Amino acid sequence: MSLSNLGPNGFQPAAWRWLIERVWRLEHAFERSRAAAKPEDDTRIRIFLVMAFFSLCFVGVGVGAGWAALFSNAGRGNGYAQGAEGARGDVVDRNGKLLAVDLAHYALYIDPREVWDAKETRRALGKALPQVPAKRLDKAVFGDHRAFVLGGLTPDEKDAIFNLGLPGVSFEEQERRMYPLGPTAAHLIGFVDSGGKGLAGAERALDDPIRKAAGGDGGPTQLSIDVRIQAALEDELRKAAAEFTPKGAVGLVTNVHTGEILALASLPDYDANKAGEATDDQRLNRAAASVYEMGSTFKTFTVAIGLDTGVATPASTFDAREPYKLGYRTIHDYHAAKAILNLVEVFQHSSNIGTAMLAERVGGERLSKYFTALGLTKPAKVELMESARPLTPRKWDMDAVASTSFGHGINVSPLALAQAMNALLNGGEMRPLTIRKMPAGVRPEGVRVVSENTSAEMLKIMRANVIPGQGGSGGKADVPGLSVGGKTGTGEKYDPSIRGYNHQRQVSSFAAVFPTDGPLEADRYFVLILMDEPHGTAKSFGFSTGGWVGAPPAGKVIERIAPFLGVQRKTELVTIASQPKSAGPEAGL
Repeated sequence: MSLSNLGPNGFQPAAWRWLIERVWRLEHAFERSRAAAKPEDDTRIRIFLVMAFFSLCFVGVGVGAGWAALFSNAGRGNGYAQGAEGARGDVVDRNGKLLAVDLAHYALYIDPREVWDAKETRRALGKALPQVPAKRLDKAVFGDHRAFVLGGLTPDEKDAIFNLGLPGVSFEEQERRMYPLGPTAAHLIGFVDSGGKGLAGAERALDDPIRKAAGGDGGPTQLSIDVRIQAALEDELRKAAAEFTPKGAVGLVTNVHTGEILALASLPDYDANKAGEATDDQRLNRAAASVYEMGSTFKTFTVAIGLDTGVATPASTFDAREPYKLGYRTIHDYHAAKAILNLVEVFQHSSNIGTAMLAERVGGERLSKYFTALGLTKPAKVELMESARPLTPRKWDMDAVASTSFGHGINVSPLALAQAMNALLNGGEMRPLTIRKMPAGVRPEGVRVVSENTSAEMLKIMRANVIPGQGGSGGKADVPGLSVGGKTGTGEKYDPSIRGYNHQRQVSSFAAVFPTDGPLEADRYFVLILMDEPHGTAKSFGFSTGGWVGAPPAGKVIERIAPFLGVQRKTELVTIASQPKSAGPEAGL
């Protein structure tokens, strides 16, 4: 077969014929050089061919590199491949403060086959690495194969050991997730496993965008929290917990219009850099993953529902002079007013009797529909995977209506409570919570659950409950000039051993809002302080109710964070009608 027949599928384009001709000419050149006995010509031709071949290779590589740089997707941050395996992008707060970052660390290895002086190496490493168990060092130095000794060494620690000049000691670089603020906001930020997979908090909820950020796809992941607000919340919550020694405690601050979580605290807490050393109880995010009977804070919802359905007005009256019999139940007030109360006074005195009467007027069907619309019968809508499912009545009969109206018989998470409170206080629209920063000026679309008039009335009623000297249960949360409103909550915990509620085990809380004045669209914030099984002190006359353990720290948090939020103090004219009831041991129940 001749070369002229070697074209693809018998096809002979001009380029193919040109190549064949050149090959034939080279072949004839070799024959002529041999015939003329001029081997130097043969050598020159061969050198020329080698140079031509390599030139073509270099041109091909150059063209390929140029094509990849200009037209391929390599290095454009469209997947995880751009970063090292397990690499994660930075996480920052709403103001750009660093919350989580990947830093280069080193793992130390020893290959005993390369060790010159085993005894000296063992002595030097034992002195430099006192945290490493002696048995592990012995096995590594005197063993028979390369072994891992210690990981997580910082560059400085690595250099200190490297400078010892010990043969057989080597290092391998490894990425390690670091949390510069340690325990601050640990339950919201979360943590990762050794392979860089998010296991809790934002690290788990936003795992994909955080991983993609490591490959250059956008900037750092920005959370909704403000570390200044977070620090103030944690500080006041710790002080209150130290005083009342609860089993656990929760603190929350949210923007009622955007649903942004500005701060979240859960006690006991842990250092996110040492999450593996923490207990399950320390890692438990009580704000999201725990559910509680919230007690009288639920009266806020019942009163709002009563107003929104039109079955009551602020001036409607309820006879709370005697315990109220509803079916087979008899409902009592914790601290009986023994009076005919209007709706505002029912709220201020936290009257179970008045609230149950109001709920009976509303009816079980409507009450349950409102609770569902407010998000109280489902896990809170938020990115956090830990968001817990509530415990709700199986049947909305009159017993369930009476119980849930004042916060018994229904268990919800603090996040679910905050989400529902936001809807009552932002003009009446239900919006999900979020741990991601919203763009400036953006307020997400919501679903209307109560009217604007109802929302405005609730702001007034909650404010009246905090004004000093007006007989409300939340007076200890007042901050002059900031128009604070709120509602106390004291829920007794159900004890299976006695098949009833244990008066010695309480969940005490205070749900606050500020500022309550101004138009509905004005900036407004919700603050929650909750303590699980607090203990009364001499200062609280032995009481551990919401007005004593929740209201004071809530007020202190509000006073500290108002400047960060741009909330200005205003001169308030308050008429004190009588001696404040907070002067005695019965205050704040």
